[in-house]
Amino acid sequence: MLKLEGIVGHVDDSAIAAKLHHLRHHGAVEYVLLAPADTQRKRLRVTSDAGTDCAIVLARDERLEDGSVLLIDDQRAIVVRLDELRWMVLEPANLSAALELGYFVGNLHWRVKFDGERLRVAIEGDESFYRERLAPMIEKRLARIVDVG
Repeated sequence: MLKLEGIVGHVDDSAIAAKLHHLRHHGAVEYVLLAPADTQRKRLRVTSDAGTDCAIVLARDERLEDGSVLLIDDQRAIVVRLDELRWMVLEPANLSAALELGYFVGNLHWRVKFDGERLRVAIEGDESFYRERLAPMIEKRLARIVDVG
């Protein structure tokens, strides 16, 4: 297992970008695909697309993001790629239901975006968890799930 302690830079850093360009031409850039929720973690174990078993250990002030470089040397680089975040689009039945829905998702600390009269909830885990929590509101016809994607 390869222990990666900290973030050494970002793919947009000019010095790192030049080195990555060279390594890409030699097939020496590995990627670890992370779910957006994993960017909150300070310790995690992942496998790169090349099969390298990695243990990532971050300092308290570090946070992974798309393009974080965890290792770069003359032989290879390991770069973080974020999996695309999915959103559940909810439509409240009326103004009263909208207030209740907003209060409900706020208490759960779900990440949201406002989309006109609809509410978009970030799916940062198993979709069934979100559906189960919303089931009472859906059954009472206070809201409906318009789309997931």
